[in-house]
Amino acid sequence: MSAPAANTNRVVISGLGFVSSIGNDAAEVTRNLRELRHGLAPHPFLPGIDLPVKVAGTIKGFDTRSTHHAEWRWPERYTFTRDMLRSLPPHGLHAFCAVEQLLADARLTPELLADGATGLFTASAGSPFLQRHYLNQLHESAGGRIHPMGVVSTIPGTLNFNLAPHYHIQGAVCGFVSACASTAHAIGYASDDIRRGRQQRILIVGAEDLTSESTYSFHGMRALSRNADPATASRPFDRDRDGFVGTGGAAALLLEEAGSAAARGAPVYGEVLGWGQASDGYNMAIAEPEGRGLAEAMRRALADAGVAPSAVDYLNAHATSTPGGDLAELRAIKTVFTAAGARPAISSTKALTGHALSMAAALETGFCALALREGFTPGQAHLVNPDPECAGLHLPSATLPAAPDIILKNSSGFGGSNVALVLRRWRE
Repeated sequence: MSAPAANTNRVVISGLGFVSSIGNDAAEVTRNLRELRHGLAPHPFLPGIDLPVKVAGTIKGFDTRSTHHAEWRWPERYTFTRDMLRSLPPHGLHAFCAVEQLLADARLTPELLADGATGLFTASAGSPFLQRHYLNQLHESAGGRIHPMGVVSTIPGTLNFNLAPHYHIQGAVCGFVSACASTAHAIGYASDDIRRGRQQRILIVGAEDLTSESTYSFHGMRALSRNADPATASRPFDRDRDGFVGTGGAAALLLEEAGSAAARGAPVYGEVLGWGQASDGYNMAIAEPEGRGLAEAMRRALADAGVAPSAVDYLNAHATSTPGGDLAELRAIKTVFTAAGARPAISSTKALTGHALSMAAALETGFCALALREGFTPGQAHLVNPDPECAGLHLPSATLPAAPDIILKNSSGFGGSNVALVLRRWRE
């Protein structure tokens, strides 16, 4: 391994929170990751209608099917006032729950949140579900009925609008919109701000609705799996894969300057060593077939971190279970790793969760943080008939008990956005 890049500050992950298809707290998520237990289930995107897409990564313990917050249900451990709820979309409720977990985990006080040294970077696609409802009201009433929170509860910045004032955050607040690479970009830019001393800590929050408007719309692109079996619908890298399985929820993680986290006695899950990004410059929705953009993002991330390909123990793939996307990523991995004689363990945890769209990188970076701290490497679930392009790669079918030292995490989004993050097990 080459020497790490020279940076003023070291950046660590010092808090986590989850509302996901495989668990609504870190302990439950860790168990399901270790055991490769998926969170997919039959899901009626349009109740009473027999649609060709029948499976989703469902969120347990919550009910946000109604367009009115008074009918929502959530776990008893959380308390919400009417004023908080009236400007939230469904995924905003999930985001608040994930952030509350993070604050307890990281031992963050209200004073620290409001000290100006704490920032907030978020990503979501907004809420087409609520937006459709409010726009229908506008048209049906001939402009006479317009919900006062209709804008701030539905557009992509809704997480910023709701979380920052509630927690009195006065540091950097920013939203990221690069489709499925959004929270990877948020993590990368947050790590830069902390390394350069612009902020001491930044909350990263990604969240998405699980609704027909947010998820089933991808069926129009032939991107969703039509497999009705929850146990095999999401199968990244398998030659029989036929599309991704949608999911929603929220994930939150705290990036922080290492000394600040240590002084507070916060848990340290791992270190963010570096990151890189590159674009395909190819197609608005289809990955460049040879994975050139993603390969370049990985090379830039490794260079930023000062890490050789041979030093990477585990690669958490973006692979969503789409035929073209997975193939491009396999080729990119071979370009960067196989060509250098490196053979890291590879898996896509989307086999367990489904694809969480803009929150995917926050969710999966959280998984990587758990793997680093708890000492295991997630295996590749649901891989029965590997794509021929998998030849020569290491895709373990079971969880490995060994702790990875260095992880590379990939993300890709519409328009050819590619981001790679490099994480390392914490050492003084």
